[in-house]
Amino acid sequence: MDKQVSVAVIGSVNLDIVARVREFPVPGETVTNASLSRFGGGKGANQALAAHRLGAKVYMVACVGDDAAAEEALQTLRSEGVDLSYCHTLADTSTGQALIVVNEAGENQIVVAPGANAVFSAQQLKLPATDAIIAQLEVPLNTIASAARQYKGFFCLNAAPAKPVSSEILDRVDLLVVNEVEAQVLGDDLSSFQGLLATTYGSRGAVLSRDGQRVASALPPKIEVVDTTGAGDAFTAALTVCMAGGMSPADSLEVACRAGALTATRAGAQSSPTAADIGW
Repeated sequence: MDKQVSVAVIGSVNLDIVARVREFPVPGETVTNASLSRFGGGKGANQALAAHRLGAKVYMVACVGDDAAAEEALQTLRSEGVDLSYCHTLADTSTGQALIVVNEAGENQIVVAPGANAVFSAQQLKLPATDAIIAQLEVPLNTIASAARQYKGFFCLNAAPAKPVSSEILDRVDLLVVNEVEAQVLGDDLSSFQGLLATTYGSRGAVLSRDGQRVASALPPKIEVVDTTGAGDAFTAALTVCMAGGMSPADSLEVACRAGALTATRAGAQSSPTAADIGW
């Protein structure tokens, strides 16, 4: 790309507490062979870091609590140079935390205590001037709707975790990213969506479509999966950065699939690759 793309990421910041096990416990079972790690996480923070590593100027627009977990959750973003001047600390509130269990196949189970993410209100929302916005659904929908009304540039919504989204938001979205489950939850709303739709299928790749017509498709490289946490976030960030920078939809999708796949070869939700890693 000829210029550095600027991106504001509106979304969640979490501290991820990750237990790696051979197999997931069944209900009522206790597993005692886990190893424990702590990482920064939250879909918003993951996407912010992924976009930054691809060369974008990134602003994290978020809320954290006034607790010890906040600095731990923000540590990687801060150390790598993501702009945190739009990240607010809320008094008497806890930072979001996610409890993640990962098995030997790299599959995960996640329970999130959203904390400050859940009370990030539209009144607290301030947006920098950027080329693109990325938003997800781990902060209140009213806040996302406010951003949709305010912002005039390229708007990407990753409709995750799966939940219904108002027509006010969808009508403003330029790029909508969903997996198969999220597509089912949105249902008929996708048939009237006028923007560019990216549907991901894990190891089976991804498809870009508009008005029900395929625009492009791509397959990820063959990899040895370590941890799929954050792979979709890296995909979303890469697709947005590439498209906002003027790359064609087909080439953007190829880069995004590589970014998502390489993230799954490393532990932790913030293991997204750099531009050099994906040969871009």
